[in-house]
Amino acid sequence: MSQDLATDNNSQPNPVSFWQALGFWLKLGFISFGGPAGQIAIMHEELVVRRRWISEKRFLHALNYCMVLPGPEAQQLAIYIGWLLHKTQGGIVAGTLFVLPSLFILIALSWLYIAFGELPLIAGIFYGIKPAVTAIVVQAAHRIGSRALNSNVLWAIAAASFVAIFALNVPFPFIVLGAALIGLFGGRMAPEIFKLGGGHGTAKESFDVALIDDNTPRPTHAVFSSHRLIQVLAIGALLWVIPMSMLVMRFGWDHTLTQMGWFFTKAALLTFGGAYAVLPYVYQGAVDQFGWATATQMIDGLALGESTPGPLIMVVAFVGFIGGYIKEIFGPESLFLAGAVAAAVVTWFTFLPSFLFILAGGPMIESTHNDLKFTAPLTAITAAVVGVMLNLALFFAYHVLWPQGFSGVLDWLSAVLAVAASVALFKYKCNVIHVIAVSGLMGVGIRWLIA
Repeated sequence: MSQDLATDNNSQPNPVSFWQALGFWLKLGFISFGGPAGQIAIMHEELVVRRRWISEKRFLHALNYCMVLPGPEAQQLAIYIGWLLHKTQGGIVAGTLFVLPSLFILIALSWLYIAFGELPLIAGIFYGIKPAVTAIVVQAAHRIGSRALNSNVLWAIAAASFVAIFALNVPFPFIVLGAALIGLFGGRMAPEIFKLGGGHGTAKESFDVALIDDNTPRPTHAVFSSHRLIQVLAIGALLWVIPMSMLVMRFGWDHTLTQMGWFFTKAALLTFGGAYAVLPYVYQGAVDQFGWATATQMIDGLALGESTPGPLIMVVAFVGFIGGYIKEIFGPESLFLAGAVAAAVVTWFTFLPSFLFILAGGPMIESTHNDLKFTAPLTAITAAVVGVMLNLALFFAYHVLWPQGFSGVLDWLSAVLAVAASVALFKYKCNVIHVIAVSGLMGVGIRWLIA
């Protein structure tokens, strides 16, 4: 048994060194497939059940805080646990290694996509996986909805959010704000409806004593200090201001890189509910406003994001690469460099807030265990996100099944692939990666037959 595992299931686990934790976070960065649900499940199995670094109750409390934040909740959860274990350096290492492998992988895949995407093999793969992605979004909405919508009130919130974004074009931040207010007041008037903070429930299983157990006192670095809060916020502000100022001085405000930094800073603050919920906002900016990518490329980017480790919101790195590449920001002789730099810029500005939310807010959250005022808004926000995700599923289905719009013909082959992927996901509970892989192979076969 490895050193970072307890030697006796009934004893206190061995202390975890910084380097032992670093090894785990690096491993997690390469195996964190399956979107946020899969990534959280991996961390729960490894950290709560197997290694016993943190108790179930403390794990869920940290998760509830990450769920209410904008940004990728799985990465934020890694930052939170890394911070609890090894202070600020532990949180930074955990969050960085959660993202870094997927950034390098997506840069490579984005280059293959944009440089060789017209080849029959590549085109066939993406023809097959687009319908699968549509089915995956539907499954994600169903999965979250079946867990979160356990009352008529929450169903009503989900329905209202769908109508608001689909029919009334209400901006996503207002939907989240409205849901949070409903949860805030509803938690006081009907606490039984809003008591489960995000649908993750409470600990129902009994696990052995953990290194950070239910009753383990807060470590000194997790005790709130106004001086430390000001220090973290000041450093975070500098980490945003300095690179943004460098972009403005070097390229100007209207340059693609500068606008990417500003746009994805705003997107990072709007990603309540994860990548699926914010994609309509990213689509609006990247496709309609700036022309960094097309609607088809956005769907392809989501497919790549689903197929690689790391948070699903890493699809923004794909958008950055494609935008920097097609805009030729460093000239026609440096297309790969342009895409890689743009992807790195987008990743920096997208994920910086997540570190600040955890390192600044963690000490306050450690004092809010079992606080309904904290968890009730999350429950309502999660219900609203279900409606937003349903809207996203319809958006993808439209572009995949009617690629020329409703005035064109239905792509019945894509429809068959979408139905097959749905059956595999819903009935046979197949792994998302397996569904994408098989769908890609079927797409290659279809393109070869009709060529």
